[in-house]
Parts: sequence; structure tokens; C-alpha cells
Amino acid sequence: MGKSAGIRFLAFLLVSFLLGPLFLSAQNQKTIKLSEPNKKRGLPVMEALAVRASATDWATQDLSSQDLSDLLWAANGINRPDSGKKTAPSAMNAQDIDIYVFIKDGIYLYEAKTHSLVEVVAGDHRSLFFQPRPPRPATPGQPGQQPPPPAGGSGLQEQPTMAPVVLLLVSDISRFRAGNDDLKKEWAALDTGIVSQNISIFCAGVGLGTRPRAGMDKDKLRELLKLKNTQYPLLNHPVSYKKQ
Repeated sequence: MGKSAGIRFLAFLLVSFLLGPLFLSAQNQKTIKLSEPNKKRGLPVMEALAVRASATDWATQDLSSQDLSDLLWAANGINRPDSGKKTAPSAMNAQDIDIYVFIKDGIYLYEAKTHSLVEVVAGDHRSLFFQPRPPRPATPGQPGQQPPPPAGGSGLQEQPTMAPVVLLLVSDISRFRAGNDDLKKEWAALDTGIVSQNISIFCAGVGLGTRPRAGMDKDKLRELLKLKNTQYPLLNHPVSYKKQ
């Protein structure tokens, strides 16, 4: 082997050594192919609007695979495969909204093109949206009544239970082709609201409970999901069957 060939071989080994773990990690990444969405289910739109309401408590039963598939497709799935356009419009068709799905065994990114879930982080991290509701003593002189929750804190909302699914809506403003950052953030908020309403109307139409929420530990979410500076977690939607 000549000197130059030997140098190239050593360089190849070094690159393989450095990139090998990343390649193996990508190869081992868990992907869940979702079932075909059922587009004929649910109430008519006007009836769904008539019963839409924000849930305040959550059943702990896991959503079925069909319900999860239909929920994600309704939220921001591809409804025109020829053009790749989605159930939710976005400014300049930037498709800036990503949906991260938090369930008890991990966090997954919804891939609309393949209608599948790609694992991002293993483990249950739903507590980043909830904090346990602590017992509160009765107000003196008024047995059975409780004082209001304390103000401030982490922004997490107190809940007695966690929903089995939490959808986190993240906008990546780098996908907008024009505008300054302030304008991009405004578009991001509008696009997030549209996806949020899709989720709310779907849940109303099929008998699931949800509500849009801003409370979350954004700093920890950014670190956990390795979000870029252009990615903004804006809203989350716990989703469950209606509590009996």
C-alpha cells in the first residue's frame, strides 16, 4: 500500500470511528407506522362545534392505535398527497408546525409524509406538562373550601392525573421564506392556532377530551428535544378518553 493510500485508509477509519455511533443510532431509531386514518368517522362539523369544550381532567386509559392515527392525521396530516399539502394551512405553505407525541414509553415526532411516528427520546416525560395537585387545607372558618392555587411557579398546570397522550406543537420559523423574526413568530403563532383547532374539533367530533395549554417547562423541553434556536414550543394538547 502506497503512502497516500495508507493516509486515505487511516482517514476512512477515523471517520468511521467518529460517525459509526451516529449511524448505528439512526439505524436503531424506533419507527411506528400508523394505521390508515378513518376519514368517515365522527360528528358532522356543525355538531362537533356545538359540543366542543375544554377538558379539565383526564382518563388514564391509553388511546387505541386507530384513535391516535386519526388524531394526528386530523391535526396536521397530508390530505392532498399529490401536492403534499396538509389538513392545516400555514403561512406561505411553510409547514412550520411539528407535532411531538408524548406517551408513557417515549417521545415521538409525527412524520406526515409517511404517516408514522419516529422515536426521539425514550421514557415517560409527560410530567414536563403537569405537576401533581397537592392537597390544600380548608380555608379557616369555611370548612370544605380550598384557597386558590398559588401564583407564579414553573407554568406547569396542576392536575390530579396525566393524560395518556400529550401533543406538543413546535414551530420552526426557519421554514418561512421571507419576513423578519418578529413577523415569522407572528405567523408561527397563527399556524399553531390552526393546528390546535384541528385537534379540538377532531376530539369533539369523536368523543375525546382535550384542551389547548401554554403551560410547560420550555427550557427542559428544548434541552430534551434538542430544539434549534429557530424552533419554538408554543402549545400543548393533552388528549384522553372522556373521564367517566
